[in-house]
Amino acid sequence: MFRSGNPLLKASVFESAESAEGQMTVSGTVNKTGMLLALVLIGAVMTWSSTPSSIGGLAILGGIGGFVLALVTTFKKTISHITAPLYALCQGWFLGAISSFFEAKYPGIAFQAVALTFGTMFCLLGAYRSGLIKVTDNFRLGLFAATGGIALVYLVAMIMGFFGIQLAIFQSGLIGIIFSFFVVGIAALNLVMDFDFIEDMSHAGAPKYMEWYGAFGLIVTLVWLYIEILRLLSKLRDDRR
Repeated sequence: MFRSGNPLLKASVFESAESAEGQMTVSGTVNKTGMLLALVLIGAVMTWSSTPSSIGGLAILGGIGGFVLALVTTFKKTISHITAPLYALCQGWFLGAISSFFEAKYPGIAFQAVALTFGTMFCLLGAYRSGLIKVTDNFRLGLFAATGGIALVYLVAMIMGFFGIQLAIFQSGLIGIIFSFFVVGIAALNLVMDFDFIEDMSHAGAPKYMEWYGAFGLIVTLVWLYIEILRLLSKLRDDRR
């Protein structure tokens, strides 16, 4: 019954969770999402205000640390109240470094990407709450397939990159821009799936600590959306030159 395009928010994750005192609520998950977003912002500001020589180190630490913490959080959900905040901080370091790089090449792009990311999130949340977007089983399956397809494309691109080959969809130009619009759209729709899934699970009586895990899943999607928006905006600027 419950599916999400975000693999971190699968039904089995909640069904396999051990019972705990208290139950998961939507408001509790929203509050914890706000806390994690604040930590992402703190980490990003730390990197943004760092010296150029230390940005690279923070980017590596944030990227590797975030990846490891994401795995730990996924397989050890009962300690997500510890690992999720640490993950958010690491992602802040990583995003701060990426944003600094893009900002140096395209002045003003970081603010635009942040505004578009949060604007997209609130618009989709409003559309979901108002019933304008209906989450059906076919919609879930289609979004899950599209998300998996994108992940496969990125994997192929990474492998080809080792041989010095760059796919046209990752370059500036019409094909690259169309692909980025598509990926941004899929990432945004994953937010809708996350909203729906968390709401369903709260009604199903998931354990209280799963609020941290649900918030963690939302942060993962928001980070992905922000990075893809940065890429799209950079391609659009290159295309104007």
